[in-house]
Amino acid sequence: MTGPGASAAAGARAGRILITGIRLTPLLLAFKEPYHWAGRVDHGSPVVLVEVETDAGITGIGESVSSLAAEITTAAFRAVEPLLVGQPIHDVARLVDEARHLGTFNHMPWFADFVLAGFEMALWDAVGKAAGQPVYRLLGGAVRDEVDYFGFVQGDTTEELVEDARDLAAAGHEVIYLKVGRGDAADVRNTAAVREAIGARRLRVDPNCAWSVPDAIRMIRALEPYGIDWVEQPTTLLSVTALRQVREAVHVPVAADQAVHTPADVYDVVRQRAADAIVLSPHEAGGLLAFRKAAAIAEAGGVPVCLHGQSVSGITDAAQHHLGLSTPNLTDGNQIMHQLLAEDLVDSPDLTPQRGKLGLPEAPGFGVELDRDAVARAAERYRREGRP
Repeated sequence: MTGPGASAAAGARAGRILITGIRLTPLLLAFKEPYHWAGRVDHGSPVVLVEVETDAGITGIGESVSSLAAEITTAAFRAVEPLLVGQPIHDVARLVDEARHLGTFNHMPWFADFVLAGFEMALWDAVGKAAGQPVYRLLGGAVRDEVDYFGFVQGDTTEELVEDARDLAAAGHEVIYLKVGRGDAADVRNTAAVREAIGARRLRVDPNCAWSVPDAIRMIRALEPYGIDWVEQPTTLLSVTALRQVREAVHVPVAADQAVHTPADVYDVVRQRAADAIVLSPHEAGGLLAFRKAAAIAEAGGVPVCLHGQSVSGITDAAQHHLGLSTPNLTDGNQIMHQLLAEDLVDSPDLTPQRGKLGLPEAPGFGVELDRDAVARAAERYRREGRP
């Protein structure tokens, strides 16, 4: 026998577990309520469910963010799939690196990172299942017993924001996170009202690149009386220097987010002393391994990192939790996003923070069991509506 089937059989005899296929399902996740950020409002988020199938009957589960249409993400996967089928799942770094340097991916590095992060996620899930171990143990083991997550304030009006902020504080979240960038007067009004509602709890604000350097300095000074823990990515994602200029001019800590994708970006932030913290996502970084490299560079520069949540399901939140457990310089108030959804894709584990925290999981891989009915509904929603 020749071809991929022969390779898989030979691999199984040698004790290796080989990839036999990659199943891709475009999905449209629906939010519970309109999601306000950086002057825009979203009602849903397209993602691609990535399932890596193996000759051992193990299926690894991952999720790719569709910054472009999901069909483009799927087509990019299909272009590299023939080179991945028949390969051993344990060669995670090599497989992701080889895929990144092929065809379309080689000329679109940011796009490649978003797409391949879901593939790498699925590989780690499969490797963990094969080993019978949670992924954080494969990443060096837990350096903490729990990860702290912020309470993400949602609402269209100041009154709705205040009500949600009170609920999140009552639920035990020590860090409360508020989107700003809705206009100067609204930002000051909302920040003041949320501060009053949450008392002494820490308050972070995020304008999502909405401000110029002069506007950022002016607005941060206007918000400073409300006890801001940090301001996340106040200026354009295209300039680390802009972040540094803001940080040098204000007395409120500044966190880098959208300006940081790769380990090289983190190095630039550390070199310029442009931020007090760096908010990282495995999707933006290009996978769990790239996240770890980026976090290590930040650690060498004495800068803490924080998990960044894309508009994703509990699949990504579960994977990021394993990163959080195993990253030494992780700070508190990390981002978790599945609770914004009208319906999550994950049936278990329960990813609802208790008093703002999630502990040590013991299930193999990321421990994710999908709600297949919810997946089917999200797939139908994508077929019917496409991008929101």
